[in-house]
Amino acid sequence: MNYGNVEMVNGFVPVMAPSSRRFRLAPLGLLVGAVLLSGCGSIKPTPLTQDEITNRVNQDRAAMYRGQEAVSGTLTLSDAMARALKYNLDYRLKMMETTLARSQLDLSSQDMLPKLMADAGYRWRNNDSGGTSVGIDDGVVSLRPSTSEEREHYLADATFSWDVLDFGMSFFRAKQQADEVNIAEERRRKVLQNIVQEVRDAYWRALGAQRLLKETEPLADQIASALAKTREAEQAGILPPVEGLEYQRALLDAMTMLNQKRQQMEMAKSELLALMNVPPGTQVVLDDKPLPLSAVPQDVNKLEQMALERRPELREEDYKARIDSYETKRQIASLLPNLNLFAGVNYDSNDYLYNDSWVQGGVGVSMNLFKLLSIPAINNNNDARKQTDDARRMALSMAVLTQVRVALERYKLAVYDFQIADQSAQVDQRLASISRAGSDNSLTSDLETLRTQARSIVSRFQMAGSYAEAQAAYGRVLNSVGIDLLPDQVQQTDVASLSRAIASSLRREEQRVFASTTLQTRQTQSLYVEVGRVPGGVSRAAIVEAVNQVLAANQIALDDSPQSLRLRMQFNTLSSSTTRKGQWTLDLIDRDDNVRLSRQYQSYLPDDTSTRTLSALAQAAALSVTDEIQRISGARMVPLTRP
Repeated sequence: MNYGNVEMVNGFVPVMAPSSRRFRLAPLGLLVGAVLLSGCGSIKPTPLTQDEITNRVNQDRAAMYRGQEAVSGTLTLSDAMARALKYNLDYRLKMMETTLARSQLDLSSQDMLPKLMADAGYRWRNNDSGGTSVGIDDGVVSLRPSTSEEREHYLADATFSWDVLDFGMSFFRAKQQADEVNIAEERRRKVLQNIVQEVRDAYWRALGAQRLLKETEPLADQIASALAKTREAEQAGILPPVEGLEYQRALLDAMTMLNQKRQQMEMAKSELLALMNVPPGTQVVLDDKPLPLSAVPQDVNKLEQMALERRPELREEDYKARIDSYETKRQIASLLPNLNLFAGVNYDSNDYLYNDSWVQGGVGVSMNLFKLLSIPAINNNNDARKQTDDARRMALSMAVLTQVRVALERYKLAVYDFQIADQSAQVDQRLASISRAGSDNSLTSDLETLRTQARSIVSRFQMAGSYAEAQAAYGRVLNSVGIDLLPDQVQQTDVASLSRAIASSLRREEQRVFASTTLQTRQTQSLYVEVGRVPGGVSRAAIVEAVNQVLAANQIALDDSPQSLRLRMQFNTLSSSTTRKGQWTLDLIDRDDNVRLSRQYQSYLPDDTSTRTLSALAQAAALSVTDEIQRISGARMVPLTRP
């Protein structure tokens, strides 16, 4: 039979396979593979060039300080903390880790969405696919070989599917990742608290260096000059060898102590600059205002409760326990039957198909029955995990309670050490003043004066170090409780706004820890000195300057405003048949002309009553009432208590 120009053979109509789209990719694939294989053996190690290393270093150094606000004016403690918060590289790293955890949470949330898979492809083969049929009973071939697929054709489909079990697994993984974000946030809090502690410690040590380093340089020059004079006197026979060597030993000891204290304090400046991510060598001026210390908290149980509730480490353990509980739920959910729903559209360019596009859908249920055997193991594993979490949290809680107690005890001892160092410094300052007043310009007298002055400076270094340690211990108490540096919401992120927010937040949080907050918040009164009658030829201005120097060294604010206290000093000479004494009368007068303090200070006078002598005695007289002036003016650094 003939259908047009097509002849029917054995009852079948032959269909000729299209040949116009024949395309051979095999030669191209072989060529690409050969190129790739040949390149695998030609890669050799190439070290970095010096130019590449230099460019990387320059880029990193520029990036470390890019976009920072310039340091200007005096730098307060809250300013230093604000700069550390904004520019510290370690804190930036923790912020990036928190951001990374949030992005991973977003990815986990996307896993809960149904899947919409789009697929497209091209198929080619070098011969025709097809087959024949064979009778089951007799094995006789009933059809001649035929094909229903072109050698080349295109495929495309889009399938929407939703797997209930995958949704459940993704849901619990997303909940776990959400708690990972919380853990990253608690770790950021801990890093921030540690940075605040380090800034506080470095700030007060650097401030002590700022106060005292200027005084050490001229004294060091004087000691070096006196040492040279002593050696010359020894060589010339003016001093006996033993006495000369003893003076040299004393001067060298004073120089050694001075250098040790100076080096310790100078390193604090570099530490502070590094914490604020300020380029090394930058000159900063710290705010030199006295900040009294609070009394030691007495309600230890309250602080322990706060620590257990607020410490980042314990909150992290809470989140870890919640993650483990979600893991338990995820393991149990994996035992349930799985329901899969799918629907999609398909397209095939195969010309032999009757329908080249179609829609399909379906539903399937599956369950791994052997996984039911793991139920006892899952229960045992979950029980063991919970017990481990509880034991770890209990051990950490005990460590936190111990840290609170130890921090309080350290603060108590640091406060007491500062009291002793403060009193020792005042005694050494008075000794130095009296030694200067009694100096007769002889070599031995000058050497003794230098020795006492060096000892006075060293004592003040020790006092500054003790105060810095007390401030560090104060910060450790706050850190052991787990207070936060910043409020929950910060509107602006410039350094000045951050500094104000930090100062306000710290003040509020510290009031919850330390009961004696009035010592920190009350305003101190400034003071100015006026000197009355003095012997002829003595400079009244030089005496005022000398007294101002020792008062400022003891953190008493100086200002000649009408609201300031007034320290009135008058000198009298007391003579008898055997002795000659000088007496300074000191009156502390408030703005209402009320005498708040009246004291007299007497000392023996040398034969030559000069400006230097009276200035030194005036300093000793002022130092004798420094404690009372600090108490009246509100500048006392710490309440006088014993541990």
